[in-house]
Amino acid sequence: MKSQEKTRIPPSGYLALFINGLILGGFITLISLSKNPIWLLLLLPWILMIPGFFYVNPNGSRVLVLFGKYIGTVRENGFYWVNPFYAKKRISLRARNFDSERIKVNDSIGNPIMISVILVWRVKDTFAAAFEVDDYENFVRVQTDAAVRKLAGTYPYDNFDDEQADVTLRSGIKAVNEDLEKELDERLAIAGIEILEARIGYLAYAQEIASAMLRRQQATAIVAARHKIVEGAVSMVEMALDQLKEKEVIDLDEERRAAMVSNLMVVLCADKDVAPVVNSGTLNH
Repeated sequence: MKSQEKTRIPPSGYLALFINGLILGGFITLISLSKNPIWLLLLLPWILMIPGFFYVNPNGSRVLVLFGKYIGTVRENGFYWVNPFYAKKRISLRARNFDSERIKVNDSIGNPIMISVILVWRVKDTFAAAFEVDDYENFVRVQTDAAVRKLAGTYPYDNFDDEQADVTLRSGIKAVNEDLEKELDERLAIAGIEILEARIGYLAYAQEIASAMLRRQQATAIVAARHKIVEGAVSMVEMALDQLKEKEVIDLDEERRAAMVSNLMVVLCADKDVAPVVNSGTLNH
């Protein structure tokens, strides 16, 4: 969308203030010398000039409007004077933080989650911010909420239920934040808002399923750990049998070989310390 903003640099306010002082001084001098009430008319231009004074702080702006007609935007900081009938709307150009409320939404597979975002934004086009939307600050809040709901419905929270998902809200933070920033940039462009940064600030399962999901995550972690333990134990048992055979330490038949494998697997895979049993007889007794 093409910007309709027009930048203006009005006359210095100090010169107008000097002229206003001369008018006031002339009125006081003439009224004191002649005592003629006609000199009260000098107060009219003095009073009319006062509303024309204004100032602009660094990273601030004033949008000038004359009876519904857009005149321009003053971006350069300083003290100015303009037509007293101009309406002067103040719009800050500073970067602002917006931490949205935590809202409950459903992810792409229907799980209820709690999510919030942190948004850094600023006004880029003062004309759009002043005239394209009714209240640009409220517009940012509403559109951010809508963008978060859309984003949450696009991705799963994790890939427990969808193992084919390459990007999830929990693991694909970079890709998700990029999509969020792009979505917000498209939504807020109409209001002349520039997105500096957008990222997920809070993400968790909703309270009603949080405990169940936690148990599922714990079970998955335990299964994964057991899988690694079994893989290592099998490798160690295989290595032990090969070395016993290679060094001819003992000749094991199939029955004794199976017993040794069983004992070694119990020792290596047990989650508690194993109490050894010393056999003082033969292997068969």
